[in-house]
Amino acid sequence: MTHSAFDDDTAIHPAPSGGWQAHLRSRWNVGNNPNGGYLLAVAVKAMAAEAGRPDPVSVTAHYLSPPTEGPVSIRTQVVKPGRTFVTVMAELVQGDRERVRVLGAFGDLTERRGPTRVSARPPDVPPPDQCVSLRELTEKAGRQAPEVMNRFDLRLPPGSPWGRPSEGDPFEITGWIRFKDGTEPTSVSSVVFADAFPPTLLGSVAAGWVPTIELTVHVRARPAPGWLLGTFRTRVLVDGLMEEDGELWDSERRPVALSRQLAMVLTR
Repeated sequence: MTHSAFDDDTAIHPAPSGGWQAHLRSRWNVGNNPNGGYLLAVAVKAMAAEAGRPDPVSVTAHYLSPPTEGPVSIRTQVVKPGRTFVTVMAELVQGDRERVRVLGAFGDLTERRGPTRVSARPPDVPPPDQCVSLRELTEKAGRQAPEVMNRFDLRLPPGSPWGRPSEGDPFEITGWIRFKDGTEPTSVSSVVFADAFPPTLLGSVAAGWVPTIELTVHVRARPAPGWLLGTFRTRVLVDGLMEEDGELWDSERRPVALSRQLAMVLTR
């Protein structure tokens, strides 16, 4: 059985005083701070356990202050029970400070039935073995990849315009992604993949750090085994605030997650 860094590093346990506890690991860091998708996944696991439902259908996280490596508490509360979806709130607390607050709806995606129409299409890019490792591109450019990128195998198409958009074009990044240790994607790990790509404007704007203020992920299906294809786009950057819209498609060309985040661009 493949050892899963994701499962180990997002593991939750019942806390003696109620709620849940987990231990954050620095190998999911961007600089000194944990990746936002990783923090959301820890909270989502506790919320799913509280809801008694396996899949996050819609989750929204607000990032209040960055935690550090070490133990955290996750306070959970069912806001609204339901036959289809259970709505849960979670607070990720470290020390005496609330670090992340999340509100989400949980259900079982395998039980969903209803009208379906998808006009969106996955990006037309070469297969992963014909694409280039983002880590290699970063090292060739003389930059050091953040520690979190060691958890993923992320590949961009040859000649990708990421980092050098034409005037007036959106900032955009498209590529294949999977866990580096071979762990297959799940509905829970979809929230990590939704925040695993580097910022769309990196290389185009002299940004030193792009911290997330708010991240929303809508999970539409449990991913099929294999690579995920992600595309992320920013059309509006105003006074250092940017939105980023994302799509994740699985190996069967199904849309499995949609995301939007608001982030702050801090210049060097």
